[in-house]
Amino acid sequence: MIRGVGVPNVEATKKKVEEAIATHMLPVPKGWKVLIAMPVFEEKASASGIILPSQTKNAEEVAANIGLVVAMGGEAYMDASKFPNGPWCKIGDFVMMRSYSGTRFSIGGHEFRMINDDTVEGVVEDPSGFTRA
Repeated sequence: MIRGVGVPNVEATKKKVEEAIATHMLPVPKGWKVLIAMPVFEEKASASGIILPSQTKNAEEVAANIGLVVAMGGEAYMDASKFPNGPWCKIGDFVMMRSYSGTRFSIGGHEFRMINDDTVEGVVEDPSGFTRA
């Protein structure tokens, strides 16, 4: 497996989320959970035009460590002792988390994850420049 070659496609990711919302299939996060849409990756690994095999593209999507915040449970970031400066992210942010974290599930062939609020490690302004190391 080639590591760190996938490039997230921001617009395709947002389109997949809109499709899932339109079908009313997305679960509603409860408690301190955060619903994350995993990125859709470009088929090309680089500007040089190397095409990723579907198996490699799938492996990159599964191991991704950046995702789009879709929804939050009612208790997410409400623990003032744990989050004295307020929430670490908001709906619509791309966030960084550990690869393979959370409860993984698929809707319409697109992967989502339900993670804990304290699993978010950072907010990413533009995920299209990120690859796994």
